[in-house]
Amino acid sequence: MIDQSTLRGRIIAATMKLASERPWKDVTLLDIAEATGVTLVDLKQEFSSKSEILTAFTRAVDDEVLRRTPKREATTSARDAIFEILMTRFDVLAPYKAAVRSIVGGSRSLDPAFVCTFLASQHWMLQAAGIDTSGVGGGMKIGGLASIYASVLRTWLKDDD
Repeated sequence: MIDQSTLRGRIIAATMKLASERPWKDVTLLDIAEATGVTLVDLKQEFSSKSEILTAFTRAVDDEVLRRTPKREATTSARDAIFEILMTRFDVLAPYKAAVRSIVGGSRSLDPAFVCTFLASQHWMLQAAGIDTSGVGGGMKIGGLASIYASVLRTWLKDDD
């Protein structure tokens, strides 16, 4: 899923590996640069913060989920479509579960830029299910899915089966 033939991909992969090995709060940009085998200047040219790296990871997850999502059949309910998309998302995240656990557990406050990325991700999941996200009603759907997803994510992170 992460294209490690690019510097951006290697940085994202190294970040997720470090997050799986130690608490997220203890992972520094210098650690990430060293794990990637680049200088801080090289890292800075790609990402200015850990939050930006997480944004790039989230977008890569979104892209993979959208690639794997089959065309919605007319007979498929919106609820079933969302369920399938969320299960696909957890399948995509499975190799990174330890890292996601560290990141979620180590986030005492959310970076506003990452909140926007999280909501944009929910928008794309709804779009994949064929659900309109325009206007105020669409915003409410996005917020609702974000709330449900966050709750299910916490449960998934606790489940080691």
